[in-house]
Amino acid sequence: MSKKQFKAESKKLLDMMINSIYTHKEIFLRELISNASDAIDKLYFRSLTDNSVGLDKSDFRITITPDKDARTITIEDNGCGMTADELENNLGTIAKSGSLDFKKNMDEKSDVEIIGQFGVGFYSAFMISDKVTVLSRAFGEDSANLWVSEGAEGYTIEPAQKDSAGTVITLYVKEDTENDKYGEFLDTYRISAIIRKYSDYIRYPITMDVETSQPVEGKEGEYETVIETRTLNSMIPLWRKNKNEITADEYDAFYQDKFFDFEKPAKVVHSKVEGQATYDALLFIPKRAPYDYYTKNYEKGLQLYSNGVLIMDKCPDLLPDYFSFVKGLVDSADLSLNISREVLQHDHQLKLIAKTIEKKIKSELQNMLKNDRETYEEFFKSFGMQMKFGIYESYGAHKDALKDLIMFVSSYEDKLSTLSEYVERMKDGQDKIYYACGETKAKIDMLPQVEAVKDKGYEILYFTDNVDEFAIQMLMAYDDKHFVNVCADKLDLDTDAEKEELKKENEDAKDMLTKMKEALGDSVTEVRFTNALKNHPACLTSEGMLSTEMEKVLNAMPGANGVKAETVLEINASHPISDKLRNLDDETLEKYAKLLYMQARLISGLSIEDPAEFSALISELMIR
Repeated sequence: MSKKQFKAESKKLLDMMINSIYTHKEIFLRELISNASDAIDKLYFRSLTDNSVGLDKSDFRITITPDKDARTITIEDNGCGMTADELENNLGTIAKSGSLDFKKNMDEKSDVEIIGQFGVGFYSAFMISDKVTVLSRAFGEDSANLWVSEGAEGYTIEPAQKDSAGTVITLYVKEDTENDKYGEFLDTYRISAIIRKYSDYIRYPITMDVETSQPVEGKEGEYETVIETRTLNSMIPLWRKNKNEITADEYDAFYQDKFFDFEKPAKVVHSKVEGQATYDALLFIPKRAPYDYYTKNYEKGLQLYSNGVLIMDKCPDLLPDYFSFVKGLVDSADLSLNISREVLQHDHQLKLIAKTIEKKIKSELQNMLKNDRETYEEFFKSFGMQMKFGIYESYGAHKDALKDLIMFVSSYEDKLSTLSEYVERMKDGQDKIYYACGETKAKIDMLPQVEAVKDKGYEILYFTDNVDEFAIQMLMAYDDKHFVNVCADKLDLDTDAEKEELKKENEDAKDMLTKMKEALGDSVTEVRFTNALKNHPACLTSEGMLSTEMEKVLNAMPGANGVKAETVLEINASHPISDKLRNLDDETLEKYAKLLYMQARLISGLSIEDPAEFSALISELMIR
């Protein structure tokens, strides 16, 4: 019997199929099981109109048989089988897909879902095998045929015996090497895990005989080995069931099992979408962030299925970064997959699905905020910072989508507040949203400006995350109300009369204030009196877009080059220190200027460049 050559341009093509297309060797089992499922689908489809098939849906199955001694894995199905010509055409011609041909000729109204379409999945078997045999008998035929190949050198086809229709594929597993342990694929636990990962929702039972140890009846302490046939797949995807058939406990159990969370999800989103983008989605919003969420190691993405077969474990293109906390899956038959079915070809369909999912997540979060405030606040404490990053990134491109979802602790009742809620509580005539930044709420309350603003009856939002002020500056305003940092020079709370009085006081003390500025050099852009303080003698306010808090954040980053905010030393015009300054000689005035500046930096949470000088100044004044 002569060996036939593959009907392809060269052996190099098959080598590429075996060694380059697939990134994970375990994919071979997914591909062969999918092919077996397609073969059963074809016969099942025929059985709907042909009584001679003699099988109903419950009779079909796929059987996996590993043999460690022989180093073989067998995948058997009782589907349509193949004739000698079909073996020649489908397995002898690379990228020839019988499933694709069947799909083209199938009634569009049929609910049979054909998985395969490229005709290359079969060759993934050679990633772990040095020899593959295919014994197949087509339905309606009296004889079977055996296809045998050891790889790129070619194949043989000869008549064989088989009792019934279907196909038996036997893989002769390669010997282990230093780098590749092919023998792992002979282990029943490993096979079970691969099937649960990729093929759990194949619609027909996938069975395997497994050795188990059971107690011997009537003999305490003695056990015997029993062969038990197990069904390895669940067959019916949870997301394809009607929502009214699924209990909350089933959703929770699915989430905790598939996504390894010890807690129940905060929210379950189950949707079926038809139209331009047709897909099923089952999404989960966790309650708390995983330990690695805010690290470079965290990978976002939803599981992607095509007709119930896992294609990608994490498809990042289905989620925007600001919703990267969402877990779940999407199942669609309409996606354009690449030839290995491992990754997507980026097309219009994928973008449509991603956009629809984004809108759905936003809608569900808004509903949670409105109808389950306590759960939302718990969720926000874990993932709110990510949504704030979403406002800041891409130059604020997503700010409108996120502005109503973010929250900040407010001085009003010391609780989390949305921006909408803050605006609703604003005083008559108030046209600004006031905020202050710091490491904690307690430290922010110590800022001199905060005390004065709260004393005038205005509500303040506390910004304690590093990203807060960056995000708000990108947002710029909410409901036409601009954000104002109470520690910035834009604060305008004085009456016209108070402004005039302060202006005169600064003009009268111009020479003194200029000397203090000269003493501080480039540390500040100006020294002036202010009415914005209550009990504190002095404070630092920032000018321009960069605040003192942003200065701290930026300088804490790797590779920081000493970023510096433009600051003004403001002195409380009504504090006794202002009268004291007017009566000092130039030398002492210089020392007071430095001391007030250093105090103001410390109160703002900033470091001082020369602690020794600060200590010396304090000591000198103490002994006078």
